[in-house]
Amino acid sequence: MKLRKTLSIAALFSLIILACSQDDDSGVSIVPDRDRAEQQVTDKAILLEYLQSHYYNSGTLAGIQNPEVGDIVITELLEGETVPTGHTLLLAAVETKTTIFEDTLYEYYILRINQGGGDAAPNFTDKIRVEYEGNLVEDASVFDSAINPVDFNLVGFSGNAGGVITGWQRVFPEFNTAISFTTGANVEFDDYGLGVMFLPSGLGYFSTQLLGIPSYSNLIFKFALYQTEVNDHDNDGIPSYIEDLNENLDVFDEDSDENLVSNYLDPDDDGDGILTINELERREYIISVGGEEPSLANNEFELSRVEEMGMITITTGTIIDSDNNGIMDYLDADITIDYNEDN
Repeated sequence: MKLRKTLSIAALFSLIILACSQDDDSGVSIVPDRDRAEQQVTDKAILLEYLQSHYYNSGTLAGIQNPEVGDIVITELLEGETVPTGHTLLLAAVETKTTIFEDTLYEYYILRINQGGGDAAPNFTDKIRVEYEGNLVEDASVFDSAINPVDFNLVGFSGNAGGVITGWQRVFPEFNTAISFTTGANVEFDDYGLGVMFLPSGLGYFSTQLLGIPSYSNLIFKFALYQTEVNDHDNDGIPSYIEDLNENLDVFDEDSDENLVSNYLDPDDDGDGILTINELERREYIISVGGEEPSLANNEFELSRVEEMGMITITTGTIIDSDNNGIMDYLDADITIDYNEDN
């Protein structure tokens, strides 16, 4: 079940990076889960061995303006060899990161080739536009790639959400998007995030076996991050990453009204009959086209934007706690104030 390469910059794909259901008969099989903590010990050893026995073409990349995914070359250091001039041992270049996932402490590694010059960095639930190549650590085989920009939602893949593996959620927010782009026969991006991630199986597919990806595989992804867009999956005016109330980088375990619909997909989070978007306090900003954008306060988000006769009207909604009880109105079933004046 491999991702197809695409020529469409706006296409949205959901095959290899996305989870597949257990009853899918198209190349997916499930094997019994191992203990995650024990498997992480094994995976860490494998990844560290790989990093200390492989190098990359750092000198060549430094001499290229806007190097691409295909320009990144990782080579095995054979016994008795030394790292060639103009190259760098991976172990000496990667950043070590840790995260908690499924009650397990995971260690993963990032090779930061270019941070990206854009102002934006994605949140863990946002939409991203990327190119990438996925390899197995074991034999360096390529199991998937996209040589033209494709879009993904970074929200995780639990609950048939159509998202990505956990490693992608952790790594892409570490990078910035392109500083600019030009259109024409081809879209050209400038000064974008470029790197390589080295992931243990627990931040990848773990026990799930996909075509070309054995269960418990450690993964390498070379990638370029071009653009990002904040996701509001239920269009309730609150970005999906804000709906991670316990800040554990998981939006699936938040269900304030206990209606079996996660908050990030629930248009009425507290189940009080007033839509969440209408429980946000409204404000309007009017600016000229090309004028300075308003500086929004914390917990204030853009709801709409209308351009007419050279002027732009921006309507925002702000999360508030009108009775100062420590529970925001949109999560407080006892507060049923409707701030939508057009209602």
